[in-house]
Amino acid sequence: MALLQFKKKPDTPPAHGPLSPEVEAFLQGYSIEVMPRTAAKIEDFRALLPEGTRVYIAHIEGTPIEEMVATAKRLAAEGYPVMPHFPARIIKDEATLADWIARYQGEAGVDQALLLAGGVAEPHGAFHSSMQLLETGLFGKAGFKRLHVAGHPEGNRDIDPDGSDANVMDALRWKQKFAESSDAQMALATQFCFEAAPVIAWADRLKAEGIDLPIHIGVAGPAKLQTLIKFAVACGVGPSLKVLQKRAKDVTKLLLPFEPTEFLSELAAHKAAHPDFNIERVHFFPLGGIKTNATWAIENGGTAGTPARPADPA
Repeated sequence: MALLQFKKKPDTPPAHGPLSPEVEAFLQGYSIEVMPRTAAKIEDFRALLPEGTRVYIAHIEGTPIEEMVATAKRLAAEGYPVMPHFPARIIKDEATLADWIARYQGEAGVDQALLLAGGVAEPHGAFHSSMQLLETGLFGKAGFKRLHVAGHPEGNRDIDPDGSDANVMDALRWKQKFAESSDAQMALATQFCFEAAPVIAWADRLKAEGIDLPIHIGVAGPAKLQTLIKFAVACGVGPSLKVLQKRAKDVTKLLLPFEPTEFLSELAAHKAAHPDFNIERVHFFPLGGIKTNATWAIENGGTAGTPARPADPA
């Protein structure tokens, strides 16, 4: 893959060097998530993100597909590979799914997608899981080159109400088999969490069980502590929420922005010591704002559009 360079340097020069060479290496090829309403507030993404940065577009219930496609078209025109969400539970039927795929391809040249169940209690129609979307075969027929599916390092109570991970693991085994027969490159994109040790244990367990899909680990970007706690509770973040709760008890830190420094440093050090570790990329949720997150990533050495690592032919 050819090396992509910035079209335009960030407006704000880095205030300091990267946290460490390990973190700088770990951040290469990071991705970031936006919504149509947050993207609309950014005048020009080329002032914030390196060219080639993969940008996910979150599809929240109630967002018209026209707004999603318009955002994808705008980002693609500015030089970014776009990965829109396809939440199964808000897609009425196979005809609707085919229409969405055709719109994204025809208007924005999209050839990658994140498939997930979606945070809706009751399905709007025929689909309730990402596996059903894959089974339609529509993404393969459309020639999608990359398909991501959800990963849950801390489990998922919607899928496993008893607190186990039995159903989640069964779904991952199914997705692993699908990946082995698919022409698309596949990976797991995870929910954000705040504690490295359980994430490392989870990733190692998947590999030990023969699930070797590359993992793009979800990371909450810098934000006020209160903001992170609100989103973490709303998104069902598991035991690692205690990292935020512990910090909240220190009133001297309550108003300071929380940064993913410790979490990423521990993961990066583990990756440096174990190059075959299957977490391959960082995916940012810019909960404190896109500009804040993008600036932090660049200050710590993060670039995107870099040549793929051997383990993940992105």
